[in-house]
Amino acid sequence: MKDDRYKTIGNNIRKAREQAELSQKDLAEAAGFESATAISLIESGERKVAVEVLEKIAEVLHTDLATLLGVETQVKPDIKTALRADKDLSHKDKEQIIKFIDFVKQSKDGK
Repeated sequence: MKDDRYKTIGNNIRKAREQAELSQKDLAEAAGFESATAISLIESGERKVAVEVLEKIAEVLHTDLATLLGVETQVKPDIKTALRADKDLSHKDKEQIIKFIDFVKQSKDGK
């Protein structure tokens, strides 16, 4: 539900604020609000928050928008980088593994 989204965002802001050891008043002042009430309403999900405001809050809390939005970001591991980091494999072994991976990818694309 749409309202749940604002509660999630508010909860994530509260967690990040507490982790940063800031009061609602501290965050309000740093984000440009006149009082802590605005932060209280945002954290409870009762007040909608604009993207520009979220960006400012994220900056103050030293976090990113994805964290405040509750979006999980995953970095896709790079096989070739992992193989280069592995010191137990010979160069020839690494090349064979990369060729096999490329073969599997081509076989998959060809289906």
